[in-house]
Amino acid sequence: MKKNKSLMVQYFFAVSLLSIALMVEGETEPQNNQQKGRAIFEEIDRRDLGFKDFSSQQEMVLRNKSGQESRRLIENTVLEGDADSKTDGDKTLIVFREPKRIRGTALITHAHSQRDDDQWLYLPALGRVKRISGASKAGSFVGSEFSYEDLAPQEVDDYSYEYIGDEYYSEQDCFKVIRVPKDEDSGYTRQIVWIDKAEYRIQQIEFYDRKHTFIKKLTVSGYQLYLDQYWRPGQLSMVNQQDGKSTDMIATNYVFRQGLTDADFSENSLRRVR
Repeated sequence: MKKNKSLMVQYFFAVSLLSIALMVEGETEPQNNQQKGRAIFEEIDRRDLGFKDFSSQQEMVLRNKSGQESRRLIENTVLEGDADSKTDGDKTLIVFREPKRIRGTALITHAHSQRDDDQWLYLPALGRVKRISGASKAGSFVGSEFSYEDLAPQEVDDYSYEYIGDEYYSEQDCFKVIRVPKDEDSGYTRQIVWIDKAEYRIQQIEFYDRKHTFIKKLTVSGYQLYLDQYWRPGQLSMVNQQDGKSTDMIATNYVFRQGLTDADFSENSLRRVR
């Protein structure tokens, strides 16, 4: 009996060591679908750590239901949040360069994980900075199918999650996850997100409004890898499911690690935009 007991102790000791090793390597399965859904988005976030900052040129193409187009040129800049901060996330600056009538219009967003994001819009024609707050974030951004909320950096803690299965999208095996905004002023009751299993990139999002109606669909395509680690899309296409209007954001000229600082993303810096 002593020998058998000794073997039993050794067995359980070995199993315990294996369990600890798997936990350290992150290979244990979440206990439920809520945990698994969150774990998927935590992995998306983990893979993007350390980019520091980047900028890109974007063409915004707006189409009405008849297919008529109007185009705008944008500069988009992002500053990574402090990795040690549990509350403050990334900062973004969007500046319109063309057409002339909206040149210099700019939007700054400061993302936060435990309170509402801060957003300021600079309108050069009026020479003033307007704060975007509350339910206004659900409104259309300069007439596009993207809302102010859509353009804010996405923090993991902004949502609750539920993994609902696997599904192929655009010939890629994907996780399918429901995420529900925690912000009471959000324009959405839920979003259904497809994330490819190979690289953890968002491929598609369906948006449901406050009446639980399927209102918009975002498709993300043309991903390219930068610095051997960071995937960035070439195009985001948002289609309104109610009226057929759409907006494409076509991104080019990604440049990373330019040495940007918080001063480049302050409310006061909006007035210095040229």
